[in-house]
Formats: sequence, structure tokens, C-alpha cells
Amino acid sequence: MWYCICTTMTDLTPHFDRLKKRFAELDAILADGSIFSNQQKVQEVARERSRIKQSLDNFDLFTQVQRQMQENAAMVENVNGVDADFLALVEADQKDLQSRFDSLSLLVQEAILPPDPNEGRNVIMEIRAGTGGSEAALFAADLYRMYARFIERCGSLKCELLEASPSDLGGMREVILLVTGEGAFRLLKFESGVHRVQRVPATEAQGRIHTSTATVAVLPEARDVDLVIKPEDLRIEVCRSGGPGGQGVNTTDSAVQVMHIPTGLIVRCQDGRSQLKNREKALNILRSRLLEKKQQEEDQKYAAARKSQVGTGDRNEKIRTYNYPQNRITDHRINFTLYDLSNFMEGHIHEMLEALSMSDLECRLAAFAKE
Repeated sequence: MWYCICTTMTDLTPHFDRLKKRFAELDAILADGSIFSNQQKVQEVARERSRIKQSLDNFDLFTQVQRQMQENAAMVENVNGVDADFLALVEADQKDLQSRFDSLSLLVQEAILPPDPNEGRNVIMEIRAGTGGSEAALFAADLYRMYARFIERCGSLKCELLEASPSDLGGMREVILLVTGEGAFRLLKFESGVHRVQRVPATEAQGRIHTSTATVAVLPEARDVDLVIKPEDLRIEVCRSGGPGGQGVNTTDSAVQVMHIPTGLIVRCQDGRSQLKNREKALNILRSRLLEKKQQEEDQKYAAARKSQVGTGDRNEKIRTYNYPQNRITDHRINFTLYDLSNFMEGHIHEMLEALSMSDLECRLAAFAKE
């Protein structure tokens, strides 16, 4: 069995020639010391350079694999009486090359797509207990731990706890995190939605399986330039912190509640003992929620054309099921299943994230081809 070698990719060569030219321009910009007076501009140029370099590297690998496949095919066709063992060896090599070719072809084509406007942003991640009472809060705490472990394993990402609302039995009613680092939004953007767990709760005496849910929201961190919040549109109140945390938390007026009057959005932060830091955290969360609301309104205008998304992103949609009796995790948006739940909950979620990313890329390329 011989494998199909796509030749249409050569049509992308002019595009990658333009990328090489842009890459040289970015190098020249970074070589000019004057840019370093504007750190935000430096970061934007560095991110664009990194993205283009990855695309150029993928294209180089793709052309190498394509050439090797063509050489293998020519070698078999031009040699009479090929030894059966040698043919089997070449066949195995060709199969491996075809797999690499298929993956790289998607990445190479991705370079022609417009970049995600949120690419390179930090993330505000909100995890909340859904239906299921105490068990839902315990599951929310499990998800928090899972994502924290994943972020720790990534190395390039960092996690800061902005707000936490513990429940009884060690659960979490709500957790809000700030995830910073290169690729934060790209890695986590598909986690928004309702996560469902099926397991026997610790409080269940008869061993019956219960179903509970928790919601996850992944918001791109807003920048000051994204939207302007007028001071007169804010109502900021300071009050005494409540809940567990010791005397320092409960006896100081450090909790801050910020209300955005035009939308009615309310954010409360009391995790830190500094009123100023709680105020900064609350405003950061508010900006990100307002940015998400603004983007959702834009998305609704072009909903028919946005076929590139994996699922709808609707918080009411159950995107994933964690089935403990079967040791199974299933993402319903792409019908992808893994049977390694214990390892998954320890933060080993890369395979799932990669499957979601590749499915999204295929959908975006299909939509782009129809335009």
C-alpha cells in the first residue's frame, strides 16, 4: 500500500516567502534599540516574531517530509525486483512519514489563517460549583487542582489565585485564577463550558453514582486599551472580609466590591489582606468580564460565519464528562475519549487539549476554503 503525496502545498510557497520577509523586518525592528522604550510594543513584536518563526519551521519540516516521501516512492518504482523485506521497511517508513505529513500540512495551512486576536493574552479562569450541592463544590476543587497541576507542568505558565470561596468538606464554591505566560489563552481557551462528573460521593453510604457539574470560564485578560471604563460608571465599596482565614482577614476592612453600573456586573475580592491589591484584582476581573461580554456581542453578529469554533462555548452546554467508575474522560464536542482519568486529574491534559486544537484547526481551514 502506497500513500498519497499532496503536491498542492507548493501553492503556499509565495505566502511563506512573504512571512520570511516579515520575519526579517521584525528582526530589524528589534535590532533598533529605540523600540525598547515601549515595552508593550516590544512584547507584540516578539510574539509576532515567535509565531512566524514557528510557521517557517513547520514549513521547512513539511517540505523535508514531502521530499522524503517522494524519494521513497521513486526508489521503489525505479528498482526492479525489490527485496520483500526492504519493501516492508520502506513501507513502514512511508507510513510514519505520511502521519507526520498530515499533521504538518494542517499546521502549514494554519499560517494562512488570520491570527486569533486574543492570541498571546493572559487568562482569567473562573471555576464555579454547579448543580450537585457539596459534591459539585468538591468537583470544582478537583478541577482547580487539575488546572493548577497542568499549569505547573507547563513551565512557561504561572498561576495566581485572585479569589476563592471555600465550601464545607474541602470543596470550592468559586475559584478565580490569573494564568500568565506565553500561550496561556491558546492552551486553555477550549475549557470554557459545563464539566460533568459521574462518581460515588464520599458522603454516599449506599454506593450510588451521582452526577454533578462545575462551570469553567476562560476569559482573555483585558488590557487598558481594549475598553475604557469611566470612573463615574463604577461603584466601589469597601467592607470587612468574611469567611475562613484567621483574625487578619476577618478584622480588616480589606474586602472590595466593584459594580459596573451600566451592565450591573459585580466583582468582589477579599482574598488578600491589602485593600489596594483587592481593588486592583477586582478591576482586572471586571475588565476581563466586560471584554468577554463585548466579544460575545460581536460574535453573535457573525454567528453564522463563525464555523471555526469547537462547540458553541455556551456555558449551558456540557462539554466534557468525567466518569470515575469507567476511568473515562469524554469531550462531547469532538467525541474524543481517554481512559486514564486518575492521570488526567493530576494535570496530564495535554492530549485532550491537542485534540481540541487540531479539530478546531480543521474546522477553521474548512470554513476558510469555502470563503
